[in-house]
Amino acid sequence: MSFPKDFLWGGAVAANQCEGAYNKDGKGLSEADLLLGGNYETPRMFCSHIMKDHFYPSHQAIDFYHHYKEDIKLFAEMGFKTFRTSINWSRIFPHGDDETPNEAGLAFYEDLFKECKKYGIEPLVTLCHYEIPWGIMKNYGGFTSRKTIDLYIRYAKTVLTRYKDLVKYWLTFNEINGATTAIGQYNGIGYVAPEDLASEEPIPLNQLKDDPQKRFEGLHNEFVASALAVIEGHKINPDFMIGCMICHVTWYPLTCNPKDLLETEEKDLMFNDFCGDVQVKGEYNPLAVAYLKNHGIDTSYITDEDLAIIKEGKVDMYTFSYYMSNCVSVDPNAQSIGGNMSMGLKNPYLKASAWGWQIDPDGLKYTLKKLASRYPGVPLMVVENGLGAADSIEEDGRIHDDYRIDYFRDHIKAMGEAINEGVPLIGYTTWGCIDVVSCGTGEFHKRYGFIYVNRHDDGTGDFSRSKKDSFNWYRKVIASNGEDLS
Repeated sequence: MSFPKDFLWGGAVAANQCEGAYNKDGKGLSEADLLLGGNYETPRMFCSHIMKDHFYPSHQAIDFYHHYKEDIKLFAEMGFKTFRTSINWSRIFPHGDDETPNEAGLAFYEDLFKECKKYGIEPLVTLCHYEIPWGIMKNYGGFTSRKTIDLYIRYAKTVLTRYKDLVKYWLTFNEINGATTAIGQYNGIGYVAPEDLASEEPIPLNQLKDDPQKRFEGLHNEFVASALAVIEGHKINPDFMIGCMICHVTWYPLTCNPKDLLETEEKDLMFNDFCGDVQVKGEYNPLAVAYLKNHGIDTSYITDEDLAIIKEGKVDMYTFSYYMSNCVSVDPNAQSIGGNMSMGLKNPYLKASAWGWQIDPDGLKYTLKKLASRYPGVPLMVVENGLGAADSIEEDGRIHDDYRIDYFRDHIKAMGEAINEGVPLIGYTTWGCIDVVSCGTGEFHKRYGFIYVNRHDDGTGDFSRSKKDSFNWYRKVIASNGEDLS
């Protein structure tokens, strides 16, 4: 394998899943702060107000807000070249529409990025990673309102300007394509139906009322907001590399039945390719527009003026998450299995994690080659990849996570093969390089990190950090630029 000499090895987190300090130093509520924890069997719950005597995982998370210097030092010890995190929008504009930004929030991220740079680590910063201010959701309906485009751009210009000499790599929205599914209505565009907003009782996140028309209009507004952020960002610093971020779920037909293939093609178009095409090519795929119309969506919100903005504000790079693959079939009796953002069907050739996510390193190679072909010459980056598992601490305090090492070894090998076959991959950040709150289930029990955090689903734990076996293994991988995977 031959990874480029300047390959960006690192790890990734999100502010709402690691920082904690949800109401400290002027921060306002964000969408994540209204979600209770869950688990594999029990969905996360939403309520429009903070309920007493209930556990909210994001409120303290792993307390990265007070431990970031310790954690970044550990990342540097592993040899990170880049560290992906996000800016919590409500730490900068507490209600989203405040007249002036919160200086304490701006100062925190400035200190954080300077700490990264001290160790030669390039920050990779997501502007919006499931952290829409609650004030915007409650008062404007999230991105269903055009007003939110203006609020987002004001926020984006504020941080792009403040950190123009500290941060080169930016992502506009995390897993923007999540809004093509019902779960993305809350996480992705920040919309809650009025009747759910008025409820005094918690509602399972997967039972919030779905409004596909508002979802796709909100998604379009995010396309416009993303394009405007790219345009403004390049004015602030022409050297910025600004990317999209797609939740990529690789789909295979379950059988060679032609109808399974057609079903797979449609699912791949609308979940994986639709948003990437808009942000990378700067245009709506006509097949995607036809799909929306055929499914009852009034697409009159797609105006010529917006299309001109989208064309001008194309991203500089394509980044994506890749955890697993799933199968697709028209057979209603086919066995289902879990996944990131979307359920799928069980692949008889693959093993799955304890949370039902199928492990498929060959799928990553296939995906990289597919993307390189679809978007020729566009730099690619895998910005989330990892294995959620329940780690156990031995009597001597060690944590043996060979299963995680095996997962990463196979996926890094697949990336190396893809690079050798012509894929312009420039970086790789493992998800949850330090244990964080799981977004999907709200658990601490589902751990991803090279670094163990003593924090648990009952709210106990002293937040102490300790290295897992995978810590030294990944350090060796980075030191050898991906050559030593033993």
